[in-house]
Amino acid sequence: MPMSTSCVYEDFKQVVVSSTLPCALQSRRSYNILQTAAPLNILVVGDWGRDGLFNQTLVAKQMGIVGSKLNIDYVISTGDNFYDSGLTGSDDTQFTTSFSDVYTQESLQTTWYSVLGNHDYRGNATAQLAKELTLRDSRWFCRKTTGVEFFFIDTNPFVESYWVENNKDYIWQLPISRQDYIAHELMNLTDALETSKAKWKIVVGHHTMWSVGKHGGTHELLTEVLPILEANGVDMYINGHDHCLQHIKRSDSSLHFLTSGGGSKAWRGRGTNKDKDTGLQFYYDGQGFAAVSMAPSLFHMDFYDISGNILHSLDLSKD
Repeated sequence: MPMSTSCVYEDFKQVVVSSTLPCALQSRRSYNILQTAAPLNILVVGDWGRDGLFNQTLVAKQMGIVGSKLNIDYVISTGDNFYDSGLTGSDDTQFTTSFSDVYTQESLQTTWYSVLGNHDYRGNATAQLAKELTLRDSRWFCRKTTGVEFFFIDTNPFVESYWVENNKDYIWQLPISRQDYIAHELMNLTDALETSKAKWKIVVGHHTMWSVGKHGGTHELLTEVLPILEANGVDMYINGHDHCLQHIKRSDSSLHFLTSGGGSKAWRGRGTNKDKDTGLQFYYDGQGFAAVSMAPSLFHMDFYDISGNILHSLDLSKD
């Protein structure tokens, strides 16, 4: 594929994904991955990998139907790809039983861009970054990535409670320190956003920033990441983690906060902040996914449930 450092939007569906392997240990490489006619159509799903259980197969079925209607270009996963404890290695059979054997519809046979969730970190997180998984199923692309339009970040290292000494669920396995990892994440995200020429800037991570769901907001992201997004004109932050569908637009932030974490187990109830003024526009405590269609001046998103009903829509425009 041709190498480049930027993407000029002569064709809207031309998307550049800059890939840096774990912890920015290798130099950034940019790949021109899509070069067809507008509009751009994608699906977004999170918190799904349960061997088809907890209605995962029903969500997958509707994703296939909607994906066919939209002729989607790719799928974005917002993390928690394999429950309960990620993968044990690149040969783990759960990759097949929770991914390859579930998302079998023709329209879903496209590239999946995935971020890691906290449950992925409970296993061998680096296994999901390995190219061996892509050899098992060519759709799978889970790298640390940033793009001219979509910027993917690993939010797990920011959450302090995961990495305290008495938390045995999470063991730091990467070859540099967590603080150095975070520093690389923030530096790479800032650089990518500052140099982007995209009209639309969308950041994807696993953890919530603002949420009325069970997990609620993530203080560390609000403190360390959100100011970078706001300073660089990011339009929206898309996440999973809370097992629901959700749209928040606060008066004190320019971003739209979108949660698509209904890929399987849901119905977990509202969080302790449910009565606070969070800017909540929509909340659905159940299974589902999001479908996004974009053109140079338009952004349209629908939240779907497992019956194919559109529960909530968002339309934005730019000159």
